[in-house]
Amino acid sequence: MPEPELPHLLLVGPPGHGVVRYARELADAVRAADGSASIIAVPDVDGAVAAATMVDRAHVHVTDRLFGSSPEEAADSLERVASATRLAITLHDLPQASDGAPLARRVAAYARFVHAADAVVVNSQHEAQLVEEYLGLPAASVAVIPLGTRHALPLWDSESPANRSDDPLVALIAGYIYPGKGHREAITAVADAVASLRSQGSAPADAAVVAIGGTSPGHEGDVADLLHHANERGVRLRVTGYLDDSAYDRELAGFGIPVAAHQHVSASRSMLDWMEHGRRPLVVDSRYSREMAALRPGTMTVFDSAALADELVAAWHAPGATRLAAGTSLAPTLASTADAYRSWWAAVS
Repeated sequence: MPEPELPHLLLVGPPGHGVVRYARELADAVRAADGSASIIAVPDVDGAVAAATMVDRAHVHVTDRLFGSSPEEAADSLERVASATRLAITLHDLPQASDGAPLARRVAAYARFVHAADAVVVNSQHEAQLVEEYLGLPAASVAVIPLGTRHALPLWDSESPANRSDDPLVALIAGYIYPGKGHREAITAVADAVASLRSQGSAPADAAVVAIGGTSPGHEGDVADLLHHANERGVRLRVTGYLDDSAYDRELAGFGIPVAAHQHVSASRSMLDWMEHGRRPLVVDSRYSREMAALRPGTMTVFDSAALADELVAAWHAPGATRLAAGTSLAPTLASTADAYRSWWAAVS
């Protein structure tokens, strides 16, 4: 029997959005494995509905923030797409308790996403548990296909000598600025770490947090709040703003201690960004980070959220610990993730 045809890979939204960018990378990996793969990029939901009416089967990556200005509008939009074609979806940014006031509305929207789709993928076992805990559906009702890295091995592998007593202490956080991303906690921890180092006889010449990336839409005022907090704690805050790929690469590979201190992560591309640049980030302990540490051994240092200052001190003393060891595998890669999707699409066709 001939293999089932692939669904058309529908990319909805601005190319620079993290979910859209990952969807594009994955679609390109699928096409590399199967030249017949059809990739359709549209700027908005209206374009997605129009495209869906022209095909018998499609796959789309979904987050409520891409599909509408409110959770309700996003659910309406996805239902419009699903009514036009057989639709498989990958869910991103699943609802969880840290959403606060919008939680109930996001839960209702994501439940509608799942019911509208013919088949559903999430990117981690953690997210499958969120489906069960918040959407009331069995975790086994969704497939789990982890995010893939662009490279099987890190691009860089370099050793760093121990710091001198006056070398700066700089924490690096990659990705958009938004509440709960960990910038405020990193500022506090850097200040506490410098105080600890000074009590030990070292005197870092600079205490800084570098936010590698821009501000998430709607959160522009957060930068002013972070700057005020940094000034109060004697920490320099540098916000790079949006960077092109080469500038982003330089920042991730540069001087400083990589930190991923998300308070409500469901899946994180920025963790993979660190690894792909040969970095071993400090990652706050969570069900998701423990799963990822087991999936890619040796690629991160998982820490308790209350211990960030101590971890920064340790990393300042031994900066080589923030670089991946030679030969560290970053699998699964986008190529293997694409293969997993192809097998899944065949199973649910």
